[in-house]
Amino acid sequence: MINTELNYGDVYLVPKKTIVDSRKECDTSVQFGPRRFAMPLYAANMKSVVDVETCEYFARRNWFYTMHRFNVDAVAFVRGMQARGLFASISVGVNGDTLQQLGALKAAGLSPEYITLDVANGWCVKAEQMIRFIKREFPDSFLIGGNIATAEAARDLEAWGCDAIKAGIAGGRVCITKNKTGFHRPMVATVRDCAAAVTVPLIADGGIVEHGDVAKALACGASMVMAGSLFAGYDESAGEIVEIDGKHYKEYFGSASQFNKGEYKNVEGKKILVEYKGSIARLLLELQEDLQSSVSYAGGRELSALRTVQMIAVAH
Repeated sequence: MINTELNYGDVYLVPKKTIVDSRKECDTSVQFGPRRFAMPLYAANMKSVVDVETCEYFARRNWFYTMHRFNVDAVAFVRGMQARGLFASISVGVNGDTLQQLGALKAAGLSPEYITLDVANGWCVKAEQMIRFIKREFPDSFLIGGNIATAEAARDLEAWGCDAIKAGIAGGRVCITKNKTGFHRPMVATVRDCAAAVTVPLIADGGIVEHGDVAKALACGASMVMAGSLFAGYDESAGEIVEIDGKHYKEYFGSASQFNKGEYKNVEGKKILVEYKGSIARLLLELQEDLQSSVSYAGGRELSALRTVQMIAVAH
């Protein structure tokens, strides 16, 4: 039997009775690990999306962030963020360079508040070993593990020690894993299955096209949502502005692309040009206003109201 599964664009949420006088009364904040953040949404830990300045920008505005793991001096980054009174959130892999990176942090007496284990398929032996190592060596760090796409995988990562789990494989705009390998799972099905299987927070990673997709991901059971292309192309985003025929763009490429790897080997990502959009401040405000509206349509005052709404599939 072949299962039929859905993406965010295939579903909508059914409105309930609004109980607030104004959508401004709706609270979009979320407790995630040791801190509470203004929104349950953050920029993908991709080299073409975030850099040191981007991370500091989000942290100062009480938005969660995760620094990417490519050619990053973790000691300098963690020390710098914490010296400025901000939380440190880093990404790591599963190979020897990660052990060296973590060893350097330990030697420097530094412990990041958040660590994300960032691998293409987090349901693997090397990920299990790294998760157990991190939990042993950095017990005070909130550990996010991923990525995975099934309930069985989510249960395993929770059992291995993850404090949160990131779900979504091959759902991003510049990810071509599904084209190169044939493997992918639509996000509505992924998030619903994985969130229901674990007790720790679930992060929905990928597939966000419209602002309303954030509410849909939360309605599926996610506690946090990560997006890449949504945050690309702004002044505060990583990358330089390029001009082509009088128009301005920024490059946006996948972590598994040759542009990130520096060579054409095991390529499962591509590069596109994203229209330059100016300051990101307006986007952050609009995202928060839109999510406040979603909560009001869900008949509540807090994000938890989205967990109670009916979801319907659109007949094509």
